[in-house]
Amino acid sequence: MLLHIVARGRIGRSPEGELVDRYLKRIGWPVKVTELPDTGGKMPDAAGARIVMLDETGETPGSVAFAQRIGRWRDDGVRECRFLIGAADGFDDAQRAQADMLLSFGRLTWPHMLARAMLAEQLWRATAILSGHPYHREG
Repeated sequence: MLLHIVARGRIGRSPEGELVDRYLKRIGWPVKVTELPDTGGKMPDAAGARIVMLDETGETPGSVAFAQRIGRWRDDGVRECRFLIGAADGFDDAQRAQADMLLSFGRLTWPHMLARAMLAEQLWRATAILSGHPYHREG
C-alpha cells in the first residue's frame, strides 16, 4: 500500500525536511510526498484511496491503534492511504466530511513542518509495529 503525504507548503532544505526524509527512508512500504502551494494547486486524483486529514478536531489514537487501522486498510486491499496536511487555516467542514479519518496530534497547535515530521515518524512507527520490528515499545 502506498503511503502518500500531500502537504500544503514547501519544506525545502531545512532541519524539519531532513527529519522527514530520515523517517520516510526507513519505511519499507512505497512512500510518496506531494507538496502543493499554500493556496491553489491541483490535488492528485484520490480514487480508491483512504483519506486521512490532519485536523485539530480529529481522533488522537495511540500508535498501536493507528498502526492497526493502517494494517486493516492494507489487508482489505486498499492501494493508497493519503495523508493530507492543510494550509494554515486547515480544512473546512465539507473537506472534513470527505475524510476516512481525521487525525490529531493532540490539542496543542503544531507548525505545519513539525506536523509533517511527526506524521513521517508515526508512519515509520506504524509500519514497524505491523512488521514486528522492536522500534515501538508500548508503556
